[in-house]
Amino acid sequence: MSKVVCPWKLITDFVTDAFIGYGVPADDAKICTDILLESDRRGIESHGCNRFKPIYLDRIKAGIQNPVTEFEIVKETPTTAVIDGHNGMGQVIGYKSMQMAIDKAKEYGMGMVAVRNSCHYGIAGYYATMATKQGCIGMTGTNARPSVAPTFGVEGMFGTNPLTVGIPTDEEFDFLIDCATSITQNGKIEYYARINEDVHPGTIIGLDGEPVEGDAGVALKKIRSGEAALATLGGIGESLGGYKGYGYAMIIELLSAVLQDGSYGKDLDGKDENGNIRPYHLGHFFIAIDTDHFLGEDLVRKKAGEIVRSVRNSKKAPGAERIYTAGEKEWLIWQERKDSGVPINESVQKEIIEVRNELGLTQYKFPWE
Repeated sequence: MSKVVCPWKLITDFVTDAFIGYGVPADDAKICTDILLESDRRGIESHGCNRFKPIYLDRIKAGIQNPVTEFEIVKETPTTAVIDGHNGMGQVIGYKSMQMAIDKAKEYGMGMVAVRNSCHYGIAGYYATMATKQGCIGMTGTNARPSVAPTFGVEGMFGTNPLTVGIPTDEEFDFLIDCATSITQNGKIEYYARINEDVHPGTIIGLDGEPVEGDAGVALKKIRSGEAALATLGGIGESLGGYKGYGYAMIIELLSAVLQDGSYGKDLDGKDENGNIRPYHLGHFFIAIDTDHFLGEDLVRKKAGEIVRSVRNSKKAPGAERIYTAGEKEWLIWQERKDSGVPINESVQKEIIEVRNELGLTQYKFPWE
C-alpha cells in the first residue's frame, strides 16, 4: 500500500481544525493534535494519523466521547490527586494530569495523579516525556478495552496496558521505554490490517488455545468478538516467561483502577449489557519524581547518560550493527522525518479527505490529490 508524505504544518493545521470542527475547544484541540502527531514523529504509526478518525472523531460523533472535557478534581493533597475526566478527550485529561503530577513533584519531590472515566489518551510516552523535559522521572500507565488473555487463559480480561517510564539523560534524547505489556497491541493489528500484513505468529491465542495466524483483519474481528485474545509479553504459556508480562499487565490494571475507584476488565469493552456502545471509562495514572529533590538534575542526566552509553558500547552480537537504548530509535526516526512530514497510507488518505469534505475545510489540499 503506497504512502504519501504530508508536510507537518499542513497535517497539524488540518487535524487541529478538524478537532475544532467536531466541537473540541481550540486550546484542547492543539493538545490533542500534538499528542496524536507525536506518535507519527516517533514512527509509532499505529497511534498517529492511523487512529485520528476511527478512535477519536468517530467516537465523538457516536456520542461515547465528549469533545468538551470536564476535568474534575475529586480529591487532592499536596502530592496526590484523583481526577474524573467525565469521558472527555483523553489527551487533554492526560496532559493536565501529568502536568499536575509534575507541579506537585517540583514542590514536594514526588507527585501522583490517578484518573477515572477517561478515553484513549494516545501514546503514553508523550506524558513521560513531559516529565523528562522538566527534569523529572516520569511514569504513566493506562488500562484499555479487554483484549489480552492471562497466562493459561484464552479470554481477553485486561487491556494492552502500557508500562511507560522516562528518565532524563544528557543526550539529545532521554531514556524512554513505552510499550504494551502484551506482545503486540490492538493498534498494531489495526495497522497490519490497513497495510495487508499478516499477524505475527504467537501473538494471538484462540479459544482452542492455539495461536491465531494469517489475515490481520480476520484476527482483529476475532479479538473484537471474543474468539481470540492477545498474548502477554513472553507469549503463550510460561515457557518463555509469559507470566511476567501477565504480572506487569495486572500492575497497570490495578493502578488504573484501585486508587480512583475506576472501571476495569470487562467493564472497559465499550458496550452495555444490551450490546449498545457506551463510553469506555478508562483509567490512567501519572507519576513524577523531581530529580532536584535528590542530588540534582545535572547529576541525574550525566549519570543516566553514562549508563545508557555503557550499554550501547558493550559487545555486540555477530552481525549486529549496533545496540540501541530505549527512546533512541524514535529519536532517529524524528531526525529523518522532521524536515519532510508524516507518511500516510491510502486508507488514512481517504479518511482525511472524508473528514475534510464533511467539515467543509476546502482550504486544505493534500499531496496525494
